[in-house]
Amino acid sequence: MRWILAGCCGLALISLSVCSVALQISQKPRFYGVKINRAVYIYCKSSDQGQKSEVHWYKADKYDVSVEKRERIVEEEKKIQFQRKGMITNAFLIILKLKKEDSGVYFCKINGTWGPGTELQAVRPIKHEEALYRSQMKDGLMVLQGLMLAVCITALLLRRRTLLEQKDSIYEEPETDHIYEGLAIETCGGGLYEELAVYSQADGTEAPWE
Repeated sequence: MRWILAGCCGLALISLSVCSVALQISQKPRFYGVKINRAVYIYCKSSDQGQKSEVHWYKADKYDVSVEKRERIVEEEKKIQFQRKGMITNAFLIILKLKKEDSGVYFCKINGTWGPGTELQAVRPIKHEEALYRSQMKDGLMVLQGLMLAVCITALLLRRRTLLEQKDSIYEEPETDHIYEGLAIETCGGGLYEELAVYSQADGTEAPWE
């Protein structure tokens, strides 16, 4: 009899351990993009709906934040509320009057098992006039940048052309040939052409010094 009771207890423990390991937690929705001043509902669902359990909610800045850095959420009047569903206590997380700082990742936890997380992004409403003004400003800045780029390119081309013209003027050939300038022809006390006429007489004539 004792062996039968021990076997039954062992099977019960094994079944309980298998159930606890197989417990799966899901969250709906997985992503929220909501305007501020709205209400947000996040649902935590357990694979074992018939088991009585309690949900604890946590918030983190990112998905990859360690478990120790996840901040537990407590109920606040007119801001944070919890709602029960079936056998699960605090199955719903309700955030009222959403603000920009409420953005983050929200995790639920049931019996030591974490949910996959729900990312919440609170965005401010954008007016049509403001969006149109920003678009026009962006287009104007793009046109201004294009004009400045064109001016810079033109200035560089003109500068390069000026340098090339100066370089060509340095190596320009002179207009007048001054190769023989400065050379002096010495004379022997008389006219050059007269002396040449004397030395050019015929052989038959007597030289002046004879």
